[in-house]
Amino acid sequence: MTTTLEPPAAEVLVSDADGGGKVSRHRRWGPRPRPEDPAWARPALGALLIATALLYLWGLDRSGWANSFYSAAVESGTKSWKAFFFGSLDSSNFITVDKPPASLWVMELSARLFGLNSWSILAPQALEGVATVAILYATVRRWLGARAGLIAGAVLALTPVAALMFRYNNPDALLALLLMGSAYAIVRAVEQGHTRWLVLAGVLVGTGFITKMLQALFVLPALGLVYLVAGPPQLAKRVLQLLAGGVAMLVAAGWWVAAVELTPAKNRPYIGGSQNNNLFNLIFGYNGFGRLTGSETGSSASQWGPTGWDRLFMPSFGGQISWLIPAALILLGGTAWMTRGRPRTDRTRAGLLLWGTWLIVSAVVLSYGHGIIHPYYTVALAAPIGALVALGATVLWRRRQEAPARAVLAAALAAAALWSFMLLGRSPQWIPALRFLVLAAGVVLVAAILKARIWSTRMALAVAGASLVVGLAGPTAYSVETAASTHSGAIPSAGPTIAGASGFGGGGPRGGPGSARRAGFAPGQPPGGRGPSGFGRGPGGGGGLLNSSSPSAALVAALEARGADYSWVLAVVGSDEAAGYELATDDPVMAIGGFNGTDPAPSLASFEQDVRAGKIHYFIASGGRGSGGGATSSTASAITSWVESNFTSKTVGGTTVYDLTSPTGGS
Repeated sequence: MTTTLEPPAAEVLVSDADGGGKVSRHRRWGPRPRPEDPAWARPALGALLIATALLYLWGLDRSGWANSFYSAAVESGTKSWKAFFFGSLDSSNFITVDKPPASLWVMELSARLFGLNSWSILAPQALEGVATVAILYATVRRWLGARAGLIAGAVLALTPVAALMFRYNNPDALLALLLMGSAYAIVRAVEQGHTRWLVLAGVLVGTGFITKMLQALFVLPALGLVYLVAGPPQLAKRVLQLLAGGVAMLVAAGWWVAAVELTPAKNRPYIGGSQNNNLFNLIFGYNGFGRLTGSETGSSASQWGPTGWDRLFMPSFGGQISWLIPAALILLGGTAWMTRGRPRTDRTRAGLLLWGTWLIVSAVVLSYGHGIIHPYYTVALAAPIGALVALGATVLWRRRQEAPARAVLAAALAAAALWSFMLLGRSPQWIPALRFLVLAAGVVLVAAILKARIWSTRMALAVAGASLVVGLAGPTAYSVETAASTHSGAIPSAGPTIAGASGFGGGGPRGGPGSARRAGFAPGQPPGGRGPSGFGRGPGGGGGLLNSSSPSAALVAALEARGADYSWVLAVVGSDEAAGYELATDDPVMAIGGFNGTDPAPSLASFEQDVRAGKIHYFIASGGRGSGGGATSSTASAITSWVESNFTSKTVGGTTVYDLTSPTGGS
């Protein structure tokens, strides 16, 4: 779309968004003219956002603490500003979580304001989801109009993995919002050529880095390439502006990194996930290149499922994100071909470059990464998929009088309907009629699209609307099922039970290792300790990679007795294990070895010193394995052996507990 800048409220000529040459006259406030929204646009946007909020907030507290690992860190951050800043798991600041703390900050501020409970932790995530949908709408609308914005927003809102993660307390919700904001900023930069928008994009990506490190950088090729190609200034200035955005990103990401690195190790918690208490080890190792190469020292597993071009279509990933990937790729290729030869600043081509690069780069990294790649990471693909579907469908529909445009639209719908039929077939007992309805309706609508040039305007709109319903029927059903289900643990999954799916990204039945849906403590069980919003924790026992420990009422009472006299009421191997006890007792718990039990912290000598100083009351062994399910570090094993050899044990509520204030004779 080509435009000329005019003063505010100027009456200007604006070409049609598909670049087809039609010109219309519109009056707009602001420096960049664009077609006026129809009267229904704002009410429709309001309806979309309200529906999204209902989907993401409905029954939100049914998942209780959700990922108790992060909920325990939130609890600590409400008690200690030091824990807040560093992202400590415990308020006595022994060790941090294995991610940077930006996502925790949002939840911790909410919990400080409204008290610690399921709603104060999870509601900010849901609102971040609504905001992400709104920003995607605003971004797409700027170049393609309100209809395209609504389509993009609806696709994002109804993507199953989005419905999952915007109802959960993993870092991905805030990351998705920040990356969506960076895309909006780069669109404004492409429109106006102003450096400030590139700086804003850099700040948002940098903040994404202190949310989830490496994954925030997947969007960089898209942001940089689209401005380098389509930005208005001369090439030399565009390069300098991109450098300014890069500096802003480094500052936004680096201030917290510098603060942590400049703080003496004795004055801060151990950096969870690192092998040497150094944040750069976490950045470049466990949360960095290790995710790509698989060489993550301290990882809880050595096999994260098969890699390859089809990974996102496999059972573990397919129902989470892939519903409209075939359609998006077809529309990307078809629209790029039909708009070939346009100038470098053409808005349609710029949009294809932005969203297509974002989708392809992220998909390739997630498909071929040999390290820790969980299916829920694919929430980062939901926005570019929605934008590409909206862009391609809008541009080609406006050119439906041309046979190639109709052919591409028909092919995209056929791919969406057929792939939905196959995905729904992976759960044959779940709404079995839906897959056949989607396939049958898809066949009819494909035939109708091929004849779209002869339909009246009203009939054409009906066909377009029905096509959107067919494309979204499967993911909508999955999303509603997701919102209606209980989720807990480290690796949640959207939708119904899938044969052959696993949260690790490989094989294995859902509900086995790698699955967290409907796992862990069940809401409504008799409480073994403090629970969120009235939810209790199930009786007795430790946790695992997927779920935290669920201590009995008797064990909680024993741990809470004289809890204020100790820095840590309990020491246990693994952060997930520690999190359940921490949430149940509202007291700090030492997580030996960090999340997986594989971090070399604390040393045996340091642990002995803390015990002699009376800082730790109890110890619970974890059977020689960390919460991640892998073998613990030699340090954790040495501590366990030392405790078992030198202290008295007793059984409380079915759990063996060592009293570190009661050594055996001669110790």
